[in-house]
Amino acid sequence: MNRTIIYILFLLPLAACHSIEDFDNTVEGNFDALWTMVDQHYCFFDQKDVDWDECYTRYKARLYDGMSSQALFSVCAEMLDELQDGHVNLSSWFNTSYYTKWWSDYPQNYEARLIEEYYLNFNYRSLGAAKYAILPQNIGYINYSSFESSLGASNIDAMLSYFSLCIGLIIDIRDNGGGELTNSERLCRHFIPERTLAGYMINKTGPGHDDLSKPFEYYFDPIESPHIAWSKPVVILTNRSTFSAANNFVSVMQYLPNVKIVGARTGGGSGIPLNMELPCGWGIRMSSVSVLDAKGISTESGIDPTPGYAVDLDPVLALSGIDTILESAISLLQSDWQ
Repeated sequence: MNRTIIYILFLLPLAACHSIEDFDNTVEGNFDALWTMVDQHYCFFDQKDVDWDECYTRYKARLYDGMSSQALFSVCAEMLDELQDGHVNLSSWFNTSYYTKWWSDYPQNYEARLIEEYYLNFNYRSLGAAKYAILPQNIGYINYSSFESSLGASNIDAMLSYFSLCIGLIIDIRDNGGGELTNSERLCRHFIPERTLAGYMINKTGPGHDDLSKPFEYYFDPIESPHIAWSKPVVILTNRSTFSAANNFVSVMQYLPNVKIVGARTGGGSGIPLNMELPCGWGIRMSSVSVLDAKGISTESGIDPTPGYAVDLDPVLALSGIDTILESAISLLQSDWQ
C-alpha cells in the first residue's frame, strides 16, 4: 500500500479530532451545523478569498419560522456556492447541490460524436471508460472519459502494446470529471521512468482556517516489468471539464519531458473531500485536504496547457468534422518538438 492510499485511509480519524458540537434538528440548528462543519474542516478559505463569517450573517438572515426543508436547502446551497468548489455538495433526500460555474462559464471544447465519427470512424476498441484506436497518422489515441472506471495494469498494457509501432500517443481526458485518485496513479505509472514526486498534501489539523499541516510529499512508482512502460511522446488533451482525479493526472504528467498538455485550462478540483452529516440527515461533502503539484503549486483552480499550446475547439470547423484541439495534437506529434 503506497503512501497516498495510507493517507486517505487516515483522513476520517484525523478529521474527527476536531471538537464536535451538538446542534438541534431545527432550521437554525441545521444551518449552524452546516456553517460550522465547513468553517472547521474546509481547506481552501485562503485561496477562495471568502469571508465565511459574513456569509453566516447574510444567509442566516434569510431563515424564518416554519421554513420548509426545500427552502432551507436552497439557502444552504447558495451559501455553499460562495466557495466556488465543485467538490462541495449538500445532499438531501430530494436534491443534491452542485456548483457548476467552474465549467459552465467556459467553452466546452469537446464533442464526443465528432471524434468517434470523423477520426475513429466508429471503429475503436473499448476497455471500461477507455476507447482506443490508431489514427491514420500512426498515432495512438486513448479517450479516458472517467476515472470512476478503473483500468488495471494489464488493461493499460493491452492498449500500449497495440500502439507499439506508433510515433506517439494522445490521451484525451476532456470531459473527464475525475473519480478515484488511485486510477490517476495507475495510469501515470506507465509513463514515469523512475520514482517520481507526484506532489504534496496539506491536512487540516484543527478548527481554525489556518490550522493546516506542513506540506508532505507523496510519490508514484514506475510500473514494474514485465508491464509496459511508455517513453515515446505523449500529448494530453484537456478542457475545463477535466476535473478532480483527472486534474491530478495532468498535474503529475505535465512535468515529464516527453509530455505536452494541449487544449484549455483544466477545471481544477485538487481537494480531497470529507463527508459529514447534519442533524436532519443531510450530507455535506467538502474539500478538506489540499493537494499541490510537484512544484508546490496548488491546482485547485486548474492547470494551464503547455505554453504555446492553448487551443479552443472551433465550432465552425467542428461542423465540417474538424476538432482543432485534436488536430493541434496530431500536428505536434508529427513535428520534432524537442
